[in-house]
Amino acid sequence: MQPIKEKEDAPFSYKVKVGHISANPVTVKLSADPAELVGLARLWKVEAVKRLDSELQVARWKKDGVRIRGHVEADIVQSCVVTLEPVETAISEEIDRIYVPEGSRLARLVLDDRGEMVLDPEGEDIPEQFSGDTIDAGDAVCEAVALAIDPYPRKPGVEFADHVESTEADDRKPSPFAVLKDWKKPE
Repeated sequence: MQPIKEKEDAPFSYKVKVGHISANPVTVKLSADPAELVGLARLWKVEAVKRLDSELQVARWKKDGVRIRGHVEADIVQSCVVTLEPVETAISEEIDRIYVPEGSRLARLVLDDRGEMVLDPEGEDIPEQFSGDTIDAGDAVCEAVALAIDPYPRKPGVEFADHVESTEADDRKPSPFAVLKDWKKPE
C-alpha cells in the first residue's frame, strides 16, 4: 500500500486509498519534510517544528471500516509565556482511530428514549466518517500532535514570581456604609 501525498490540501497530508487496505495491518512510516515542518509551525502557531515522525498500522476494521493505530513523535519550539525565550518540547503520542464510510450503520449514534445522545466518557470514541475512497492519515498524525501541544509553555524553573493578582484585602466586599465614612453633617 503506497500513500498518496497531496501538499495542497494541508501542510502534512498522506491520503491512503481505502480499497487497497487489507485485514492484515500494513505499516506506514510518515515523516515531514522541511517545507511541511514550516507549514505545520504556521498551522500550530509555534516558533518551529523540528521533527515529525510517525509509524502507523493501517488495517480493515469490521466490514467497511478502517483502523489507524500507531505512534507519533514531534519536536517543537514555542515561546515561554513568562520570558518569551524559546522552549523546546518533545511530543510522543499514541494514535488509535477508526474511520467508517458516510452512512455506515457503524457510525450511528446511540440515542436514549428522549432522543438524546448516549455517550460513555470512558468508552471508545465514535468512529469518524469519511467520504470517497481515501482517508488522510497525515491529518490524524497532525491532530494527535496538535492536541498534545502545551498552550502555556514555560522554561524549566521559571515562574510568575513578581505578579500578584490581588490581595485578601482587595477581595473583601466593601461595607455598604463605607461611602458614608467621609460624610459630615452640615454645620
